[in-house]
Amino acid sequence: MNFQQLRIIRETVRSNFNLTEVANKLFTSQSGVSKHIKDLEDELGIELFERKGKRLLGMTAPGRELAKIVDRMLLDSQNIKKLAEQYSQQDQGNLTVATTHTQARYVLPPIVAKFRQQYPKVKLHLHQGSPQEIAQMLLAGEADIGIATETIGNVEGLLTFPFHSWHHAVIVPAGHALEKQVAKLHKSGKQLTLAAIAAYPLITYHSGFTGRASIEKAFQEAGLAPEIVLSALDADVIKSYVELGMGIGIVASMAFNAERDLNLHRLDCSHLFPANLTRIAVREGQLQRHFADHFIALCAPQNVAKSD
Repeated sequence: MNFQQLRIIRETVRSNFNLTEVANKLFTSQSGVSKHIKDLEDELGIELFERKGKRLLGMTAPGRELAKIVDRMLLDSQNIKKLAEQYSQQDQGNLTVATTHTQARYVLPPIVAKFRQQYPKVKLHLHQGSPQEIAQMLLAGEADIGIATETIGNVEGLLTFPFHSWHHAVIVPAGHALEKQVAKLHKSGKQLTLAAIAAYPLITYHSGFTGRASIEKAFQEAGLAPEIVLSALDADVIKSYVELGMGIGIVASMAFNAERDLNLHRLDCSHLFPANLTRIAVREGQLQRHFADHFIALCAPQNVAKSD
């Protein structure tokens, strides 16, 4: 048994049993991959994969158990390397943070700036992706830290803890009819309603991003079906189309800046939509370099931009 065989087992599962893809990822040949698998099965005296001819269809029961052990062994081999680097290269190395556009654009800049001041020799890699992609990067060992609102709190194999909470806000072009309606409501001691929002075309986030699920749930529970005319991955795009008059926007409150977004006005809707919780995630069992722990420490509430 050797580490190449273990890596092949892991990549075969990740590549959905496509040996050509496994060979490409590990910079070897497909015949070499097949031989390593057969040699390991012969050594162990069990079949690890279900087959149809030469094709692999899935894993046998012992194969599934072995795959779990392989993941732990390869993770521990990475931990050994990180442990050595912890003492030999204390203030240098690489840190990969996977997060969404909203967090990268509106929440993390002051944290990243402080981190860079304290660890100038650490190369920080900031990857932006969907919450699902962030979870996959963490599980695959391609990211050290993940930050997202959706998904990562419910993924087996990840340890998560709260980062910060925030609300959505409604944004409209300056002078929009809804803004005038809200002003009248406030004079009479009333607040903006979901029905008033649903009367206009909406522009907001794609499903699975930045609390979109909580927006949909609020309207559904109120028996409303708003017309979402456009959805986007990030607030900057949403704001651009709101400025063009295509509809009113629902964005993360921290994405609005009165000094920068001069053609837009923000309407408070924190009473209409529940608070959202952004989480920090790491892979369970993965040894973190001390500067990774320090990056997480910098994410304490006093270092986070106000969200409401």
